[in-house]
Amino acid sequence: MSKAPLPTEIKLHKKSRTLELTYGDDRFELTAEYLRVHSPSAEVRGHGIGNGVLQTGKKLVGIKELIPTGNYALKIVFDDGHDSGLYTWDCLHDLAYNYDQYWETYLAKLKAAGESRDGGLIAIGRG
Repeated sequence: MSKAPLPTEIKLHKKSRTLELTYGDDRFELTAEYLRVHSPSAEVRGHGIGNGVLQTGKKLVGIKELIPTGNYALKIVFDDGHDSGLYTWDCLHDLAYNYDQYWETYLAKLKAAGESRDGGLIAIGRG
């Protein structure tokens, strides 16, 4: 049974690649990248403590679809083909309210691994 309150509103913003969650007076916009790299799937978290796989190159990932799963979760289908994680209401609440901490930890792990959010993309400037 979920301990976290259910969101009072959920909006997918495809252009800005964000998922907006509202909990009463609190509103959060979680990027698709953030949700993707923190997927609750075994592919990302691993099959045991310390077995997670650092997700890199997800800066431009988007969300294709949200699929309600029973009364307890959302399945998020990403445009990179990832769709195996079920985001329970507890998980989404945790990701929303602990965004700053989780994001900073993720960035530190990327840096320590010598990886990037860009995945080798080349920026093209206009001159």
